[in-house]
This record gives sequence, C-alpha cells and structure tokens, in this order.
Amino acid sequence: MTLTWRDVVQRAGIGVLVAAAVVLALGVAWLVPNQPMLALGVAVVVLVGIAALVEPATLPVLAMPLSVVVLRVSAGGTDLTLSDAVLALAFWPAVLMSPRPFSKELRALLWLNVVYQALTIFTLIANPFLANTVEWFHAWLLVSGALIVGWAVGASGHARLGITMFLIACLLLALPTIAQAALQYAGGNFGAVYPRWPWPMHKNFIGTLLVSAALVLYARPSWLGWTKRWAVPGLLVLVVAIAVSQSRQALVGLAVGLLVISLRRHDERRRATIALAALLPIGYIVLTMVRDQIASGNEHNSWFQRLEWYIESYRIWLQSPWFGHGLRFWTQEGAVAQFQPPNAFLEVAASTGVVGVLGFVVLWVGAIVVLFRMDPAFGTLALALAVSRITVSQFDLFWVSISVSVPFLLIGTCIGVSRARHSAPEKSEGGRLVTVA
Repeated sequence: MTLTWRDVVQRAGIGVLVAAAVVLALGVAWLVPNQPMLALGVAVVVLVGIAALVEPATLPVLAMPLSVVVLRVSAGGTDLTLSDAVLALAFWPAVLMSPRPFSKELRALLWLNVVYQALTIFTLIANPFLANTVEWFHAWLLVSGALIVGWAVGASGHARLGITMFLIACLLLALPTIAQAALQYAGGNFGAVYPRWPWPMHKNFIGTLLVSAALVLYARPSWLGWTKRWAVPGLLVLVVAIAVSQSRQALVGLAVGLLVISLRRHDERRRATIALAALLPIGYIVLTMVRDQIASGNEHNSWFQRLEWYIESYRIWLQSPWFGHGLRFWTQEGAVAQFQPPNAFLEVAASTGVVGVLGFVVLWVGAIVVLFRMDPAFGTLALALAVSRITVSQFDLFWVSISVSVPFLLIGTCIGVSRARHSAPEKSEGGRLVTVA
C-alpha cells in the first residue's frame, strides 16, 4: 500500500507539520547570514522532502541521473561518492512508500543478496575492523538498495523519465570525453582518455558506466519511448566515447551485452545480424591492444600488472582460505596487500574466503536465472546488464560503488516496469485489448 501525503497529514496531525515547517523556516533564516551555502542546502533538502511527500518517487527518480556522479562527499568521518549518498537518501522513500507488493523477481533477487550478505558476516567476525563492517552495509546498499530504488521508479510509472534522465547524464559525460580525445589526438597522443571534465574519471570507470547506457539504447525497449531518431545517434556517441577511453574490459562488456540482447530479440533478426557482425571488430581491437602490451615487454603495463596481481591475490587467499582478510582489507595499515584484486572472484575470495565465494556464486547464478525467466520485454535488458557487469568484473575491480549500483538500479527499474505493465488496467480498442500504462 502506497503512503500518500494525505496519509502523513492524517497520521502526524496538521499541527505537528505546521510546527515542523516553522522550525525549519526559522533555522534556514538563522543560517543565511553566516552560512548561506548550508542554508541553501537545507532549503533544497526541505523542498525535495516536501516533493517526496507529494510524490514518493521524487527522490528515486532524481537518483537516476545523480547515480553517475563520482565526486566524493566527506561527512561525519565517512567518505563516499555523491552517487552513494543519493542512493542512500532515495532508499528510504523507495522502501517505505513504493508500490507493493514486490514482484516475485524482485523478492528473489533480494533473498539471493541476503544469502550473500549472510555468508559474508563470517568475515566480519574473523576480521573485526571498521572498514570491514562499513563495506558490508555498503555492499548491501549497492545491490539491494539499488534494486529497490530502481523498483520504485519503474513500478510507480516513472521509468521513462528516470531512465531518460540517466541517459542524458551519461551523454553529457560522453561528449566531453570525445572532445578531450579529439584534442589529445590532435596533439599526437593516441593513448587512452582519462576524462577531466566535469570531474576527473578513470578510463575504466567512464567506459563501464557508458556500457550500461549503451545497452539501454541498443535494447530500446518499447516502454522506454525512445525512437530510432534519438536512440541511434545517442548510441553512436556512447560507443565512440567507450572506444576512445580504450577500456578493454568495457569493450568486452559491451560486446557480451550486445550479444545477449541480439540473441534474445528474435523479432528483429536483421538488427541482430548487424550486432553480431559488429562484435568481430570489437574482439579484434581488444586482442590487438592485449597483443601490443605483451609484445612491448614492459612489465609495468596493465597486462603484466594484472597478471602479477592475480597471482598475488591467490597467495593472499591461501593465507586465510575460509573467511578471508575482510572487506577492503587492502585499505588497512599493515595489510597483506595494498591493492584491490582486479577480478570479482579473486577479490571476494581474498576478502571473504571460500564461504563468501559460495554466497557470491549463489547471488550471480541465481540472479541470471531469475532475469532469464522474466518476460523478455522487460527481462532482456536486465539480463544483458547483469551478464555484462559480471563479465567486465573478470578483468577489473568488482566492488566499485557506481559500477555496481548503476546496473542494479536499471535492473530494478526493468522489474518495476514489468510489475506496472502487468498490473495496469486494460481497455478494448476495436476488439483488441490494450494495456493502459
């Protein structure tokens, strides 16, 4: 049952709300002379809070474009990305006031994450340090929290708006990346592009982020409402930005995601054939980049560095095979290593041991099965996002906030749309039943 602003008024009492409004107004007025920026921030929070009472999906929808912001926020001794902060704020109206009941697919994914979280509790006990506990809650937010926020957007009927805002945000990051590449190439530097505007980003971050947006535009589900006139140019911009980033893992993730969508979309075989043909140059580019790094003999390049880290991660796991060294163990003083293992299973093994790996396998195998069984109109994109993410993480870091939360945010939206469409009333048009969305 959805809680509306009228329900809040009835339960809290109009007098309490008026008193709270007066206190907040006086507080903002008191801050204005001495701390105007803080006063502005409080005012914005209050306005957003009021909007959330009128429409509970306000914060979840706003979280969609803000989920791409990698800028860091420090408060109360914590250091997290703005994306994480917004996701944490949006979670509360999403979990308290989003449409109920949760669909069977969402419930299944949430329970699968419960299994993973439960099995990683053992590493909290075996390795009692603060970052370990904080990351345990953070990991839950990145998966279950993102799923529920996405669900709130989709199930409330705001999927088109939310995902469109997300796509525009990604395009606004892709265009400066391409512009920077053009300037860099003009100067004779044909190396990877590390975007500097609107904020500094790693090539692998921008690459993997834009892969999620590219898969959305390539799948272009009917409920998204994007026509070819807008989707095709947008997709080209994203693909060019991914290419100039020279993120090999992003290119592999894009290829795998395109393959999943192409094989599942039996209604458009011509487009599927074109997509499959496009995978060949992607594979060639990736293999060429790897070959060049091996041939260079530079033991400090990313290829040889990763091989060294793979071997070292395995050795670290052997030192504590059952429960690992704790989540984010590499951040601790005197840790067995000072790097985050660049492979999902090696990272989970070194952090949580065999017990945690078991939970990780249950989470991902179960998630892929659940999404594969969904109605393809909604599940195809969700499945492609999941498979692409787990594929990318075999060659790169897994537990990186936005790289995890964005796919699950979009997956949750797909599941929410499925619920909204299947529960929408139907009307008759010329003897044909049409869903009223």
